[in-house]
Amino acid sequence: MASTPLTIVVGAGISGLTCAHALNKSGRKVLLLEAASRPGGVIQSIEEGGYLFELGPQSFSSTSELADLCDDLGLAQELLEAPHGAPRYVLIGDKLVSVPVSPALLTSNLLSWSTKFSFLRDVLGKTSPPETDESIAAFVRRKFSPELLDRLAGPFVSGIYAGDPERLSLRAAFPKLYEAEKTAGSVIRGALVLGKAAGQETVTRSRPRPGLLSFQTGNETLIRALATGLGPALRCNVEICEVRQAERGFRLKIQNSAGNEELACDRIVVTTPTTASAQMLQDIAPAASGALEKISYAPLAVVSLGYKREQVRHSLDGFGFLVPRSSGRRTLGTVWNSSVFPGRAPEGHVLLTSFVGGATDPTATSLSRGELAALVHREIAPILQITGNPAVSRVTPYLKAIPQYNLGHLDLLKTIQDAVARIPGLWVIGNYWKGPSIGACVENATAIADTIRIG
Repeated sequence: MASTPLTIVVGAGISGLTCAHALNKSGRKVLLLEAASRPGGVIQSIEEGGYLFELGPQSFSSTSELADLCDDLGLAQELLEAPHGAPRYVLIGDKLVSVPVSPALLTSNLLSWSTKFSFLRDVLGKTSPPETDESIAAFVRRKFSPELLDRLAGPFVSGIYAGDPERLSLRAAFPKLYEAEKTAGSVIRGALVLGKAAGQETVTRSRPRPGLLSFQTGNETLIRALATGLGPALRCNVEICEVRQAERGFRLKIQNSAGNEELACDRIVVTTPTTASAQMLQDIAPAASGALEKISYAPLAVVSLGYKREQVRHSLDGFGFLVPRSSGRRTLGTVWNSSVFPGRAPEGHVLLTSFVGGATDPTATSLSRGELAALVHREIAPILQITGNPAVSRVTPYLKAIPQYNLGHLDLLKTIQDAVARIPGLWVIGNYWKGPSIGACVENATAIADTIRIG
């Protein structure tokens, strides 16, 4: 009697956990291997002294796939939704200016009339995207204005990718903007056309209302539920020493606390960060390995500071603020955690989480934790009218935080895809494929699991 085919998933970040969960749910035999002592990667929530610290993403956007996953795990009742319509701010000079939702931008004092006129020019005109890959900065300057790049597009890019708009690829990082101009010759008209088409495609399926979500006990709630569901199929503290093709499937040499071990599997899904993936694939898929090594990551420090409410004179009404690079500050932006979700700080206190570093300031993470906390406090104190020192601080630096979808990224992905396609039973996924957000990773991992399931 033939043995049940085994799929090994390598890497227990959100992509690996989701893929393994979907395969396990469908009745497939699956084993998830993780090098670290815990699953989840950068998604980690820590409760301490009445504060709830998120060491990675502070929230996640609602998507159909995420909603389905939460329902499947019985987590729907634990979800928290950020207040809709709460203002977001950008720092202009020394003041926080609310970022209005379009079309209110036309009456806002955030942008000059010349930039506002560029919106009208886009609606009435017709342009075509260049044949070659175009950076986000070049796109915004070509279609709109340098001011829009500095005050909105640049900070927005920092908030998502911690990236450099001069190097990030529009087609790779924001494909819908590229498709909008390509479809209609206008970003605004094209977005309306594509939005209408997307709405027609989902008539038979209800989609969650767009917004930001978390869980009552933090984002790691999702990680814990996925890990619990997998049970012994999840093994941590396992290092992959070698991956090679066998007559049927693959053989893996691994190392764990018990020593060395060799595993055989029919299929393997590699979901680790690109450097680890490149090392695993260097023998069986050298072209994919070489392309993976060329994908860079932005370093980032997550700096959470807690204050007594009376120390902060600002109302903290909203999500937080982003900081243009032209301001000369090293802080990329700050999330007002205790204003967005309940239970993030003790009664009478507030929790503010800032981000430092990114592709435009790669040396920031070389500072000590104390220096980073002092830097952020020094920069946000005058903005939010804070007096005195923080009551608590927690700093988490990441040397490789967010993959950069830089110019040429799509070519690298095609090289990886073509190389992997020549090896039956091998898949490579991660947050460098369809977007770095939790929702994008869940969607991609679910699709790969479906491919394996029906294959």
